Amino acid sequence: MDGSEVAYLALAHNVRDPASGVPKARIIHHFGRADQVDRDALSRLVRSISRFLDPAEAVAATAAGEVSVVESRSMGSSWVADRLWERLGIGSTIAGAAAGRRVDGELVARVVFAMVANRLSVKPLSKLAGCDWVAQRAFIEGLPGISADDCYRAMDFFLSTLAQLQQQVFFTVANLLNLEIDLLFFDTTSTYWECDRLPDELIDDDDADGVGMSVSERATRAYSGHSKDHRPDLPQIVIGMAVTREGIPVRLWSFPGTTSDQVLIRKVKDDLGAWNLNRVIWCLDRGFSSEENRRYLQRGGGHYIVGEKLRGDSAEAAAALARPGRYHSVAGNLRVKEVRVDDGVMRDRFVICHNPEQAVRDRAVREAILARLAERIDGSDALSTRKRQQLYGSLRTKAAFNRFLRLSPGAKLRVDRAAVAREARLDGKFLLRTSDETLTATDIALGYKALYEVERGWRDTKSTIDLRPVYHRKADRIAAHVQLCWLALLILRVAEVEAGDTWRNIRNELDRIHLVTLRTSEGLVAQRSELTPGQRHILAALKLVEPPLFYDFTPAAEPPTPS
Repeated sequence: MDGSEVAYLALAHNVRDPASGVPKARIIHHFGRADQVDRDALSRLVRSISRFLDPAEAVAATAAGEVSVVESRSMGSSWVADRLWERLGIGSTIAGAAAGRRVDGELVARVVFAMVANRLSVKPLSKLAGCDWVAQRAFIEGLPGISADDCYRAMDFFLSTLAQLQQQVFFTVANLLNLEIDLLFFDTTSTYWECDRLPDELIDDDDADGVGMSVSERATRAYSGHSKDHRPDLPQIVIGMAVTREGIPVRLWSFPGTTSDQVLIRKVKDDLGAWNLNRVIWCLDRGFSSEENRRYLQRGGGHYIVGEKLRGDSAEAAAALARPGRYHSVAGNLRVKEVRVDDGVMRDRFVICHNPEQAVRDRAVREAILARLAERIDGSDALSTRKRQQLYGSLRTKAAFNRFLRLSPGAKLRVDRAAVAREARLDGKFLLRTSDETLTATDIALGYKALYEVERGWRDTKSTIDLRPVYHRKADRIAAHVQLCWLALLILRVAEVEAGDTWRNIRNELDRIHLVTLRTSEGLVAQRSELTPGQRHILAALKLVEPPLFYDFTPAAEPPTPS
């Protein structure tokens, strides 16, 4: 009775009172005073109960002393990507292609997945840095670590299985997502790769024009082309992408930077024609609208929707724009009207589209250009004829000014009001051409607007997936790198379609899932963090079960038995 507090330990079981419904504790066993309890006896009791638990659970339950954290790895987005990888049959296709060859197909498939998973991470890395990412920072199931040589060997083998893989993936995704594959959108972009000297395999040694040039100089010329990234000093490749209405990338192609549009279109058409698709309508940007390309796409019953240049020299386009007719509204603020130019056997249909909001923007841009042009030529009448000629030549180098600038008979600089009137008639308009007779004008217009999905694919490939920098020197490795980015974009887009959210948001939520390795007196155990409601929502939307709670259990080494 000295006023000190005494604690007692007891084993209790909660039982709900049938009358009141309130749970009450029922004492099963008294252990006595807490300061006098037999702790060894308690440990033996816990270990006895733990015989009926999972080994990893038993470690956490029976751990004596402190528990230390060995490491923590992000696992959420890579684990989800791995499940989608399995669902699409990518890994099994790569592994199956190794049958009968002196290649470990399962290992190659895991290494390829690791490289794809790294492209989907917050900061994609080079192949060498990606090896450290796998070994130290991310959890890739079944792959504790890889080397740079593993990556290069896997890329070489992966490229050899590409044709089979692309077809398998296409039909799996089409069935999985119930895709509409009658309308395919195609566009190209260019990229460059870093190098000091290009490999001999990229050079035609019989190129007479290259006599006296170094290998690097000839290679740079062969892979020059137009750089959309403003790096004409580096060798270029052209990348083509075909996507579905939903934005799923069907396939990627890579070509040398100097490849012409005709070669691109023929290769793409022939490759997908080998898949025996029932009916495909190609939706192309105006850069591919030449008559040769259009007629090639019609072979085998194919059709096209292509953008037509409003300011080009096409007599058919000019005639279509000159035809009268009423517009009718379709989705949003888009208005369309259809016109016919001729009744020939190979006749095309033209659809003129008008966006009033875009018309306002076009007019504002033109007025800003005219204001700047007027400012530049203001007071030029006082200059000498030679000075006016020089100013005229200088202003014509600016495409925006050249459209609206004219030189009067008296060699004076004036705004071309006739050109301004012509441009005003084109505000907010774009012109489409199609060979298909079954599509409505609305279908044609909305189909072409969906070409935005390819542009979105390019943005994600160059930013989210980080297509660049590319440091490979072998042509096959460069092609393999591009195709790895295709697989990453494919998984990214499938996740977005099924979850109804952007990959950035999905990844940010999933990467909060960590796999934590703990050390106890009983050994090591790897346990994932608890799932948040947001993570459970994503998994449910993707129709995936929750990741296992425990992944690894390594018992502590038994102390040596005394002799």
